[in-house]
Amino acid sequence: MEKRFKLNTKMRDQMIEITSTINEWIREQGLKEGILVVTSLHTTAGITVNENADPDVKTDMLMRLDEVYPWNHPKDLHMEGNTASHLKTSTVGHSQTLIISGGRLLLGTWQGVYFCEFDGPRRDRTFVVKALS
Repeated sequence: MEKRFKLNTKMRDQMIEITSTINEWIREQGLKEGILVVTSLHTTAGITVNENADPDVKTDMLMRLDEVYPWNHPKDLHMEGNTASHLKTSTVGHSQTLIISGGRLLLGTWQGVYFCEFDGPRRDRTFVVKALS
């Protein structure tokens, strides 16, 4: 089973929690146990699992990624000028493999799944979920 989801982003760097969207899809499919892969179909947007309780965690992560990979670095050669976005995506990763247990994602108390935009704002960003049961 597989589904493509679209979303619009509002900022250059943004982390959008997609946990509830994925759990709703799992419920609609009637999945109880299995493996789920979630992947971004973009070279400048990734997928990660991290804390979903304190919004400052997202702010801190994006700030620190900007420190490591500054926008418009003078040594960057990529003509589009978004080398930092590509580096951030490679660091975060474009996908996550997760466990479905009891009809929902098996996550820790404070964990959420995030779509990470690094080259926004953009329309119709796509992530795909595929379940193996």
